[in-house]
Amino acid sequence: MKLKRFGVLTASVAVAALALSGCSASGGADDAVKIGVVGASDPYWETFTEAAAEEGITVELVDFADYNQPNPALSEGELDLNQFQHIVYLADYNVASGDDLEPLGSTAIYPLAVFSEKYDDVSEIPEGGEIAIPNDESNRARALLVLQQAGLLELEGGGNIFSTPDDIIADSSKVTVTEVDASFTASSIQDVDAAVVNNDFVTKAGLNFADAIFQDDPEDENALPYVNIFAVRAEDRDNETYLKLVEIYQTNDAVQAGVLENSGGSAVLLQTPVSELVASLERVQEDIKSNG
Repeated sequence: MKLKRFGVLTASVAVAALALSGCSASGGADDAVKIGVVGASDPYWETFTEAAAEEGITVELVDFADYNQPNPALSEGELDLNQFQHIVYLADYNVASGDDLEPLGSTAIYPLAVFSEKYDDVSEIPEGGEIAIPNDESNRARALLVLQQAGLLELEGGGNIFSTPDDIIADSSKVTVTEVDASFTASSIQDVDAAVVNNDFVTKAGLNFADAIFQDDPEDENALPYVNIFAVRAEDRDNETYLKLVEIYQTNDAVQAGVLENSGGSAVLLQTPVSELVASLERVQEDIKSNG
């Protein structure tokens, strides 16, 4: 696949620190670890590269304009790692491309939340209540899974990333759903009993994450595919330097505080075992193949 142009943002603090010692963690100034991201200007990335430099690791952030580029770049060796996607997105890419990129570590899950102007708790939503959900395939399925977690409906087979309203078991469900464009779920709140609003549209609609009446439980098995991850080529899964970078991201207090602040306080920071991430990826890939 031919890649579009992308820009490289070199961590100046890391480079400066290593210039003093005359070498990088790998033995030379050109041995920086290249991490592909979407949004390198987010302040926590500078904090991360500084923390990596303190551990003797030079980091270059490769900033991409859209989500279609970082996985092919990683596969082709233009990157060492990337961090921009959840497991479902990686599974879609692997199946479509025949690739075998793997999760190296978790970062966070950005909960999909339920908001209401009429009720303060999901338990107050009446029998036969109407819930607005996004109508695009990925967010629609996740919204249904969130409503199932909330005890408002039940899905055939427990639901999966391909669930649709046709999978709702009416006799076991308390509510009905209405599909609208993801950008309109928030503005639909006044017309329905509640709405599932994508993370990207919460603050834009003047909503506050703290006012959500329900959101994903990151410990729920159905939420695991939506955990965001560092991804790596399969042959690099045991690379000690890359694993150290994941550890820095997950455990450095300043980095974690920056990620949380950048999300508007909505991110749930995670240290999910890699074995669980890999197992989830394999399950999702099988689901995609079965529904392809």
